[in-house]
Amino acid sequence: MSIIYVLIPIAILFVMLGLAIFFWAVRSKQFEDLDKEGFSILFDEDQQEKQPRQDNRDK
Repeated sequence: MSIIYVLIPIAILFVMLGLAIFFWAVRSKQFEDLDKEGFSILFDEDQQEKQPRQDNRDK
């Protein structure tokens, strides 16, 4: 029964730590755009580098 006096404060500390980390993540905009990274693997970055620039053609 005396172990409960140790476990309850430890559990409260874990909950407060988790909430602090969650609110930090929300304030630093970690959840702002969740779809961008998922779609980024679908597009090939090499194609953008291989295309000639428009401003070089005019000269």
